[in-house]
Amino acid sequence: MAKTVSVDFDGVLHSYSSRWQGADVIPDPPVPGAIRWLMDLCQDDQFEVCIFSSRNAQEGGIDAMKKWLLDNGLPTTALEKISFPIEKPLAVLIVDDRAFHFEGAFPSLEFIATFKPWNKK
Repeated sequence: MAKTVSVDFDGVLHSYSSRWQGADVIPDPPVPGAIRWLMDLCQDDQFEVCIFSSRNAQEGGIDAMKKWLLDNGLPTTALEKISFPIEKPLAVLIVDDRAFHFEGAFPSLEFIATFKPWNKK
């Protein structure tokens, strides 16, 4: 049975430097290495890949992400292996730029208040 890997879109695949402009507007380039990594992940039969984004539940969001992925070099064969769930998937790993890796200790209020994703540090 394949292991599900859930990947966020904005800030992980899409560089998201222009900020939010609507679910169907994706103006920025990929994060360096993102397309190659996603392609490799899709080609490994031990993983099922899903892109779980706030765009998924909004009109035009999934189609825009699919077009953006193809326009930025993801092969159609890889895209066909990716699902775009509306609800949070049961995954063995979630790759997200705004996540906290919980290891039994809760983040301090100061950590939460000053948190910045990797591309804003």
